Amino acid sequence: MARPWRGVINEYRDYMPLDADVDVITLCEGGTPLVHARWLSELTRGEVFVKVEGQNPTGSFKDRGMTVAITGAKADGAKAVVCASTGNTSASMTAYATRADLVPIVLVPHGKIAAGKMAQAIMHGAQIIQVQGGFDECLELSRALAKEYPVALVNSVNPLRIEGQKTASFEIIDVLGKAPDIHVLPVGNAGNITAYWKGFREYRAAGISDSLPKMWGFQAAGSAPIVEGRIITEPDTIATAIRIGNPASWTLAEEARDESGGRISAVTDQQILAAQRNLGAKEGIFVEPGSAASVAGLVAAAEAGEVEPGQTITVTVTGHGLKDIDTPLSHRDPIEPIVIEFDVQAAAKAAGLE
Repeated sequence: MARPWRGVINEYRDYMPLDADVDVITLCEGGTPLVHARWLSELTRGEVFVKVEGQNPTGSFKDRGMTVAITGAKADGAKAVVCASTGNTSASMTAYATRADLVPIVLVPHGKIAAGKMAQAIMHGAQIIQVQGGFDECLELSRALAKEYPVALVNSVNPLRIEGQKTASFEIIDVLGKAPDIHVLPVGNAGNITAYWKGFREYRAAGISDSLPKMWGFQAAGSAPIVEGRIITEPDTIATAIRIGNPASWTLAEEARDESGGRISAVTDQQILAAQRNLGAKEGIFVEPGSAASVAGLVAAAEAGEVEPGQTITVTVTGHGLKDIDTPLSHRDPIEPIVIEFDVQAAAKAAGLE
């Protein structure tokens, strides 16, 4: 008889820096699908699989790290937790903090958060503070609060977040039976590319896999500090989840890129929106714009002849499309509904069956 999935801490306990008797705060996150992508496989002339992180409990990959960070904060006696967020972190943190009976404090950029993500934080009972500025200002303020007041900071600068997020690498290898040749991710605050690289290396060190992938990360062109080699003071992209001008894990992301022989490049908003549409229409996977940056980058590389045929490639899409429905709908022509009388032939004609 199959047993239920237990969440990433209990599934990968031997790889977690937590005491054996710790009270685990979980929503049974992880165990997300690894979906074979026919369109992307044909485009790259290889085998491409999409790691659909939008299937996590709050709809994004953030839950993997948050279960560990909140479990650690609770074990350390914290009464409140704080995070800076462009949306997904706040949704995840507030859900897990609520389960742990901790007070969640969220700092978000004023007017720059998708409504779906804000709704999640509100429904989980967060204390939401909108800051005049961007994500980077929110993170700076969160650090100051954690330093001067009795609250735990649970952004990806918290190393326990990385410990949880690395488990997606474990799952990929567990399903494929090997490490991919290339792993592709969006890059915003750069914690995820850091975490995946850590996970791939740990599984190889344990002898579970015998190779390491090249790590490919993609930033939005209007918010590409790692690509440009400078802090972007006013990042600008429709992909709000990766609209970050000074990534907290910048150096670690560069290490993951360089050690793996990979790349970190930029894609335009137009490429991101096209990838989002195609992924939905061709593969049945609906992701938010920031998540589509990884797909956009792989498509661009394939079209430029930069993907060697015959490779196994895994692509992380980080958040569900329902997080932000306004952006994709506002960038396509409106669809007028077809209205018919109650008649089967009329329905068939409208559907193009006649």
